[in-house]
Amino acid sequence: MNLRPTTLAALFVVSVASGPAIGQLPSLDLSAGIHLIRAEVANTFDSRARGLMFRKSLAANAGMLFVFSDVTTHCMWMKNTFVPLSVAFMDEQGTIVSIHDMQPQNETSHCAAKPARFALEMNQGWFAKKGIKAGARIGGVDKAPPPR
Repeated sequence: MNLRPTTLAALFVVSVASGPAIGQLPSLDLSAGIHLIRAEVANTFDSRARGLMFRKSLAANAGMLFVFSDVTTHCMWMKNTFVPLSVAFMDEQGTIVSIHDMQPQNETSHCAAKPARFALEMNQGWFAKKGIKAGARIGGVDKAPPPR
């Protein structure tokens, strides 16, 4: 393909502005009791803002771990997100403070019941099917890269 310099520059700007490509985020192995989770890690402003937007599917035991820079009552929404999700908000030790089911392409805010450091998004119903409720602990969050 032969591109003019201005076209190449425009492609570079679009590539940088859109952030990491799907599958380019770091990942981390987590556990919920006997259940293993492979989570992509969103620890930057851009990766947290994009989250799982525009995805068409999510593997059975896969999710996204959001690492926040402050411990506060964080909220999530589903703008441009096509997969129904459940979100578990967790404190600094990985203890779940609340779980919410979220509907695709919906801008309703779902907020942590208490201050949280992390949020873990999984396919909708994943936590309920595994019997995981508020008060349960997600192992491995201590190995998450720090927020940037």
